[in-house]
Amino acid sequence: MGAVYTQLSITERRKIERWRHAKVPVNEMAKVLERCRSTIFRELKRNHFSDESMSKHDGYYGAAAQLMMADRRARDRKLIKYPDPAQTLERRIRKARPLP
Repeated sequence: MGAVYTQLSITERRKIERWRHAKVPVNEMAKVLERCRSTIFRELKRNHFSDESMSKHDGYYGAAAQLMMADRRARDRKLIKYPDPAQTLERRIRKARPLP
């Protein structure tokens, strides 16, 4: 069985935001948060805020990152809440990639 992974908390995301604005290296952030550096890099890439109308405010924001994460998790839960589309999706995947 693999390692147990815990989601980043809002507190950790706000720390990452402050450190990002202070130009702290990702390796140092990871060391202090006791996370893999790849976790921090993925977080920064996945939850980077950008809006065409507010281009000078592009960047990483902890609160926005938390909202983006919650939205992704809610979309994933739809497959649990609505089993019919989930079963259809599972059948399509199995058809595309049959198990050995």
